[in-house]
Amino acid sequence: MPGIFDMRVLARLLFLAWLALLAPSAWAADGGGGAKEQAQRQQTQPLNNAPVWREVRKGENPYQTTQVRGTESTILVQSEGETWRRLRNGPITIYGGWLIVLVAVAIGLFYWRKGAIKLHGTPTGRMIERFSDWDRIVHWTTAISFVILALSGIVMLFGKYILLPVFGYTLFSWLAILCKNLHNFVGPLFAICTVLMFVTFVKDNLPKAYDLNWFAKAGGLVSGEHVPSGRFNAGEKSWFWVGVTGFGIVVSVTGFVLDFPAIVQGARASMQQANVIHAIAAVLFMTISLGHIYLGTIGMEGAYESMRNGAVDETWAKEHHEYWYNEVRGQTKTAGGAPSAAHASAMKEGWKL
Repeated sequence: MPGIFDMRVLARLLFLAWLALLAPSAWAADGGGGAKEQAQRQQTQPLNNAPVWREVRKGENPYQTTQVRGTESTILVQSEGETWRRLRNGPITIYGGWLIVLVAVAIGLFYWRKGAIKLHGTPTGRMIERFSDWDRIVHWTTAISFVILALSGIVMLFGKYILLPVFGYTLFSWLAILCKNLHNFVGPLFAICTVLMFVTFVKDNLPKAYDLNWFAKAGGLVSGEHVPSGRFNAGEKSWFWVGVTGFGIVVSVTGFVLDFPAIVQGARASMQQANVIHAIAAVLFMTISLGHIYLGTIGMEGAYESMRNGAVDETWAKEHHEYWYNEVRGQTKTAGGAPSAAHASAMKEGWKL
């Protein structure tokens, strides 16, 4: 019995020795090349652990674990994050910032050269209702929320380069936190306003054949030529469809992704992609809004008053929106040409606010 027992022990030892001899060759065939490469790299490039960090970036190593439980909690290094940071702090910030500045300067030069668009005729004192109370509530709620989002977004996107050197870290930190919270809470309100703007004004912003003539003559903005239009001219319709509706939807959807990342899978990557789209759309949105804001305030006589008070003079309506003016006149007269009962509510003699 002792001899047999010794033979069994000897056989086991020989088997283990055989495995030990085979293991290095198998390891070399499977992954030893990587270890040898890393060892050689340490000789020529000390502290260069590129292969190790490549494995970390993949996020597939079974030993790369954490006690923190959550979405993507085991990802230590996310390569897409570096791409996002370079895009945001590079092309988006640089080209987007210069685009806004150049358009603002061009509008300023145009105003300096041409001045505001004035009425050619004498005001009659007879006022036509252009915007109802509901129209103005929707417009001003949208406008105010847009301005808050635009200013807070500018601080967050460009403040590090423009305001931080002036204000210092403490004051800029307070301002940035305030802007971030305003942006997050006002954003959903703006999304609701976008829907209300579309429902309220879409009927009068449908394309018409005469809009092509307005585009061909650029609305007479440069030549001063009278170009008739409906309630909204082709330029206003373009702003409605491209700006209010198009960019409004894009910044609203991407904004919801940034506000509520749990609604999407792969939250970190989705937020980065949404942030890039959000920033590009917002910069373009703000850029083309400058033209609308200019014409709606100092660029055109009577434009601001029309949205503030809801009424315009007959002369203003005829010179800027002749087709709409003729339509309103037709609706407020009877078949025989005498004023109808609706005339008093739509046109008020001497109504001045």
